[in-house]
Amino acid sequence: RYPMLPHHQKSLARDWTTPWENLQRCCWNRHISSCMRWPGHYSRAPYPYFSSRHFSLNWKPPCLFESRTPFQYWYWRPDNLSQTSLIHLSSYIMNSEGDEPSSKRRKHQGTIQRHWEYICNHNKDKTKILGDKNVDPKCEDSDNKFDFSVMSYNILSQDLLEDNSHLYRHCRRPVLHWSFRFPNILKEIKHFDADVLCLQEVQEDHYGAEIRPSLESLGYHCEYKMRTGRKPDGCAICFKHSKFSLLSVNPVEFYRRDVPLLDRDNVGLVLLLQPKIPSAASPVICVANTHLLYNPRRGDIKLTQLAMLLAEISSVAHQKDGSFCPIVMCGDFNSVPGSPLYSFIKEGKLNYEGLAIGKVSGQEQSSRGQRILSIPIWPPNLGISQNCVYEVQQLPKVEKTDSDLTQTELDKTEVLVTAEKLSSNLQHHFSLSSVYSHYFPDTGIPEVTTCHSRSAITVDYIFYSAEKEDVARQPGAEVALVGGLKLLARLSLLTEQDLWTVNGLPNENNSSDHLPLLAKFRLEL
Repeated sequence: RYPMLPHHQKSLARDWTTPWENLQRCCWNRHISSCMRWPGHYSRAPYPYFSSRHFSLNWKPPCLFESRTPFQYWYWRPDNLSQTSLIHLSSYIMNSEGDEPSSKRRKHQGTIQRHWEYICNHNKDKTKILGDKNVDPKCEDSDNKFDFSVMSYNILSQDLLEDNSHLYRHCRRPVLHWSFRFPNILKEIKHFDADVLCLQEVQEDHYGAEIRPSLESLGYHCEYKMRTGRKPDGCAICFKHSKFSLLSVNPVEFYRRDVPLLDRDNVGLVLLLQPKIPSAASPVICVANTHLLYNPRRGDIKLTQLAMLLAEISSVAHQKDGSFCPIVMCGDFNSVPGSPLYSFIKEGKLNYEGLAIGKVSGQEQSSRGQRILSIPIWPPNLGISQNCVYEVQQLPKVEKTDSDLTQTELDKTEVLVTAEKLSSNLQHHFSLSSVYSHYFPDTGIPEVTTCHSRSAITVDYIFYSAEKEDVARQPGAEVALVGGLKLLARLSLLTEQDLWTVNGLPNENNSSDHLPLLAKFRLEL
């Protein structure tokens, strides 16, 4: 675990000491500042962390540490230390890349406080957020409405937890056991009592033995799609019998044997639900759930997987009049707010010409050594256009008496199709908004949806087709709502600092490394 140092270094609680000569022999050939980490706020420091109480008594600090001399790490040499000196290395220094600083390890336990943020005015310029109130706000009300709530929750597959144990070194071991985690997860689901659940990283054996029976006992109908290949987890959408009827189930497999690009086992799931309301013309709602590829350097795969999901949503949500029914799209998109992939979802368009493959999701800041996205990203035989819809191949009409198309005609058709697809512009036809704003308005501090030993960022989202303002109205006139969903409320998110006060995620009360996202919507009938 600690190949940099010999085996006889001494442990001081979670920290380590080693004789100076060992450190010099083992790692002086490398620039020591590049392999040391500062155990406080900054991720890297220009010098190692010294603790004077661990040095021998006859050691005298070198002059470079005197107050009259500014510290300059490039003048630091082993000559300044005696051969009997000990150097103190915090456990964060000693641990491998990705472990959390010791300053973030909290010894005390506690619970995180989340509250409902009620949004009473749909006009974004006049949105009002209320604090922790246990009563619904006085939002506009009408008999011709249907209110429902949606939760999106990556519940952390136990197999994935154990395969990536380095992400959970900050956790006490007992809280990582499935027998401890599942009751907590079920308790959260019961407490929030959402009408629709979109769950990711649902392990197949746990789903069959515990998750599905437990949710069915709470009044949910469950649909599940396991990842392809040997992956043991997948996505589930569960909804209350009392609120919806199921019209169709549409699983989406992102693995395609005939497309070399699509060699990953991620999946999506799209349901068409009908609200149970006493209405002659009951509307329908399309609910989608997915977990896109994690790999930060495969933005080409991420965008293609997203395009496949959007194409399926377009097919399922399309109505006879050419419009789309209201859409809720949930999941772990493994992309951060403001990234090209995120912007594509919200804005409906993306010009990816010259975009580095690792910049798509925003998970990595450096594009060093990364290739540029090809144009087009996916091959024509995927059958999905640059507008993220399924292509309908239109062949020339041929009389029964005619022979088949000649090879020359087929070649011409293929060339035309290829030329049409050489655009670097992606589009989709939905008007999607994010339930969350991703930053706290008063401080600008980012919200986070996942927090473990390596990172604390937002990768989980609830997108929805928002009501549109009638653009024909004059300025200052009342807002005209013409279809779509209205966001009534959302469960607040937290900062990274908030989560480290309870030792990050998972912890004694929150048993996934992700937070559940929760929103309340209204559908005007």
